[in-house]
Amino acid sequence: MKAAVILGTRPEIIKCAPIIRECQRLRQDYFVLHTGQHYSYNMDKVFFEQLKLPEAKYNLDVGSGLHGKQTGEMLIGIEKVLKQERPDVVLVQGDTNTVLSGAIAAAKLGIKIGHVEAGLRSYDRSMPEEINRVLADHCSDFLFAPTEESMQILIQEGIDRERVFMVGNTVVDAVRQNLKIANTEAQVFNRLGVEAGEYMLATSHRQENVDDKKRYAGIIQGLRRVQNEFGIPLIYPVHPRAKKQLNAFNLDTAGLKLVEPMDYLTFLQLESKAKLVLTDSGGVQEETCILGVPCVTLRDNTERPETLSVGSNILAGTEPPRILQAAKKISAKKAKWTNPFGDGKTGQRIIKVLIDRFS
Repeated sequence: MKAAVILGTRPEIIKCAPIIRECQRLRQDYFVLHTGQHYSYNMDKVFFEQLKLPEAKYNLDVGSGLHGKQTGEMLIGIEKVLKQERPDVVLVQGDTNTVLSGAIAAAKLGIKIGHVEAGLRSYDRSMPEEINRVLADHCSDFLFAPTEESMQILIQEGIDRERVFMVGNTVVDAVRQNLKIANTEAQVFNRLGVEAGEYMLATSHRQENVDDKKRYAGIIQGLRRVQNEFGIPLIYPVHPRAKKQLNAFNLDTAGLKLVEPMDYLTFLQLESKAKLVLTDSGGVQEETCILGVPCVTLRDNTERPETLSVGSNILAGTEPPRILQAAKKISAKKAKWTNPFGDGKTGQRIIKVLIDRFS
């Protein structure tokens, strides 16, 4: 079996890492294609180095841009590589434009597609990610569902049960593997002047939040209220796009500890010891659930409903009073939920399914 792992964003690198490591362990024939959807490959090299991954064999350096232009450029570049390499299966992860481009390119060339983290739904078609994940699911040959709920969604949508595999989520593998690496690195706590359990952490970067003045202003005001209520530092690593909008909207961030974007291992360390995390990131919702850290989601919906079901997460939207109320409510609970995303062996299961099918 020859596999192509197609990725283009940092979350995809994180979640594909366990699959790449399993291919290495079994000495399976594979290669990595990096589209450069959010960053240039050169900017992501440090990510590969930190996670101790081999360099990508191909990089397209497409960069950010309008959805149509970005998807079209990736489609052209991916098709060229796939025609040259002729892998047996293409693996894509999640719901980005890279996923959509990789799936379409493979489907048109008659190459089998494996969609990692299949079956997630927010049922909000205004989100580009929702369109990407639905289309990728319905042209894939191997749908690797992270939970029982996501598996049932796929079956209810008419996808053949024999193509659906409930394997868990590679985020569990990634958190466990990478936290070990992170804890061998320099500690971030001294640098930021905080103590474990005595600070909160926030992220907000989604287009529908930071590009909308009312929503972003609500988030910032909500974070300030939370910080004032709890009386401990609230650390907010600000993504370049978000920083631009903060300045453009002239939002008041007094009381918040704004810091530069962090590398993944540093962020993972901070995340694992936070009293509370407030975020609009899907991946962070999962990671906090696995780490036993309460989470408030700054969105009106989520494609990670399992986090709501087990009680690790609560939806707050972007209105300041609701954000404060959610923070107080979830922080009062004891973190005794059960992780619904698997046992940390998802990468192994995915590669075993493929080896069995192609042997």
